[in-house]
Amino acid sequence: MKIDLKRITVRKLVAGYEDNDDQGVRAYGGRLDVRPPYQREFVYKDKQRDAVIDTLRRGFPLNVMYWAVQDDGTFEVIDGQQRTISICQYVEGDFSIPIGGHQLAFHNLQNDQQEQILEYELMVYLCEGADSEKLEWFKTINIAGEELTDQELRNAVYHGTWVSAAKKYFSRNGCPAYGIASDYMTGSPIRQDYLETAIEWINGGRVDDYMRDHQHDTNADALWLYFETVIDWVGTTFPKKRSQMKSVKWGPLYNKHKNEILDPDKLEERVAALMADPDVTNKRGIYEFLLGGEADTKLLEVRVFDEKTKLAAYGDQTMAAEAAGTSNCPMCATGTNNNSARIYELTEMEADHVTAWSKAGPTSLANCQLLCVPHNRSKGNR
Repeated sequence: MKIDLKRITVRKLVAGYEDNDDQGVRAYGGRLDVRPPYQREFVYKDKQRDAVIDTLRRGFPLNVMYWAVQDDGTFEVIDGQQRTISICQYVEGDFSIPIGGHQLAFHNLQNDQQEQILEYELMVYLCEGADSEKLEWFKTINIAGEELTDQELRNAVYHGTWVSAAKKYFSRNGCPAYGIASDYMTGSPIRQDYLETAIEWINGGRVDDYMRDHQHDTNADALWLYFETVIDWVGTTFPKKRSQMKSVKWGPLYNKHKNEILDPDKLEERVAALMADPDVTNKRGIYEFLLGGEADTKLLEVRVFDEKTKLAAYGDQTMAAEAAGTSNCPMCATGTNNNSARIYELTEMEADHVTAWSKAGPTSLANCQLLCVPHNRSKGNR
């Protein structure tokens, strides 16, 4: 890759600045593509954005930027999108920064202050090479301290008509996906969390495979329609919204249970009961637990007996066993094996619900018994 250093003033950079959302962002007299297909959305926080302008205003050096030279003589930003957009937005009057105790936009500055910013020289390396070289360069350089997410890198590798179409649904602030699913998902659309999750759901976690196979599709309607269907199913099956729903992997649950006849009212009754149960420590597992026929209590991470309770139960059982000449494991004591009178150490025993939690047995001393390890692990959910 050929690399040349060029000094470009802010005045020249912001000339012809346009942000057309889906159509992209351009600057430098329309010759600079600020947001090429492999670039992320604008992710700077206000503090980072303001720091860029403060750097220019004080005349301090700003980190070098990298532009790719195109065959037609235009340019693409490889590194510096966030700084470029921050500069252009400020000069356009889109935001203000704190100066001398006041919030001042560019048009609030004195003429000499404006000129100082406009004449600031940016250090830009112009890079010429094949698309694959530019992409590798983009992946390896540090983007203003913001590490690329896995999905941002995938968008770069598989950029094309499909990624551009998918981002309209899943990757913008206030995008359609966020509008219908923000109550059921975590993450940020602009960091590609929604897009990555949707692809995981539709393709069994194989995100790269899906993007590879659809890279040159002209639209992403199939993914969007699937995503809409999943979210509609969630809202219909569990109409009451709860914060715990954000951590549930809804796609796999929809794929598995979409054809089942479910009763939302009965499900809500069970959800409410389990949410109120102090022994259920993993509330987000409730939904998968209920859809699975309430067979796997591990999903709920039911509260275990604490050490104080186990010690008290062990003491009571051991005293009673020694007085009766039997084992302090109730199942050994009632058996006909050689362990019927064995007294186990506490470390050789495990706490167990006398009445299983799934059968309304509480996690309390009155419902606690210590069993030897072999018997406890063979007892199951009885």
